[in-house]
Amino acid sequence: MHTPIISSLLDTDAYKLNMQQAIFHHYPDVVATAEFHCRSDESLVSLKTRLEFEIQSLANLSFTESDVTFLSTLGLYQSDYLTFLSTFSLSADHVTVSIEDKQLAIRIEGKWLDIILWEVPLLAIICELRCHEKYPDTHAKHAVDLLNNKLNTLSAHSALSNADKAFQFVDFGTRRRFSKAVHHAIVDHLVHHSIHFAGTSNLLLAAKHGIPAVGTQAHEWFQAHQQLAGDLADSQQIALNRWLQEYPTKLGIALTDCINMDAFLKDFTPYLSQQFSGLRHDSGDPITWGEKAIAHYQGLDINPMEKTLIFSDGLTLEKALDIHHHFSGRINTSFGIGTQLTCHLPEVETLNIVIKLVTCNGKPVAKISDEPGKSICRDSNYLNALKKAFNI
Repeated sequence: MHTPIISSLLDTDAYKLNMQQAIFHHYPDVVATAEFHCRSDESLVSLKTRLEFEIQSLANLSFTESDVTFLSTLGLYQSDYLTFLSTFSLSADHVTVSIEDKQLAIRIEGKWLDIILWEVPLLAIICELRCHEKYPDTHAKHAVDLLNNKLNTLSAHSALSNADKAFQFVDFGTRRRFSKAVHHAIVDHLVHHSIHFAGTSNLLLAAKHGIPAVGTQAHEWFQAHQQLAGDLADSQQIALNRWLQEYPTKLGIALTDCINMDAFLKDFTPYLSQQFSGLRHDSGDPITWGEKAIAHYQGLDINPMEKTLIFSDGLTLEKALDIHHHFSGRINTSFGIGTQLTCHLPEVETLNIVIKLVTCNGKPVAKISDEPGKSICRDSNYLNALKKAFNI
């Protein structure tokens, strides 16, 4: 009998619960569909049987009393939502696993409120099953040794000296980690050996180590509003204003690339630019994107040093440092590093997989992004309508 990979519903990213609370308060009856995409040229069909076992195991989990108590200490979640979580569980009936075109296919359907927490553990499970199958002799110590060597090398070149304490990065590695054991070992090492480590997106690890749980919202928040707004062209502004309605003084980092940065900034009104504390980059050239953000703030007479840019697109520590040095003294920066922290091991090829929203209330939604390879939409007519609405 296999031991389930995921043993706690807290083993997920904070932004999922942040969005779920907003859905709980504003869109409890909205239905949605999400689908799995493997961007890597690799067949995952051999994982199907074990994945189905893991899905059933996930459906047996619930938030414990101590989980809910921890969440209540974060200052983000209201009592009615915490009460909802205390009886919440995932339903395996919402998930269909199949083989299509010689590749693993996953479809998640149901009320958005009920299915939103499937994404992160499913991706983590797929990655771990694949890594154990492909790299059976690779273990957590290999990951920690490699990370430690990298930290020592960077420090030796003064790139991570104590003098540059403004450089901060957080762990964004839950979804594509080599394994849970590797993830825990990496975060444990960073907690004890890096003054630049500032938190994790993973709620279970945040609770374990007493470190900040980091994250705001994801692309699906903006995608869903494409069908929740009266006019498609208004969808980004409505998504941003609804977020402020739920979190008026917290979680003020806005994701910019559901359409693209230029379209986002057109919708990022003076009011929204003041209210949100910063922006998150997740596709396209990070320097070009950051320069656009600074120019936008300066054009509104907003001091960029009052705002923060979060970078989270395929980063390594070296890339993050380069970006930090470029913008140092001009705008605050922080970095979410995922795969290159939690799946960075000798001779291990990383896997690029996602689960993205494809419909909301039975109608298509899309993500265009600042990088063509990250675009997702199966309805060409809808994609054309979206581009027209945002003058792309």
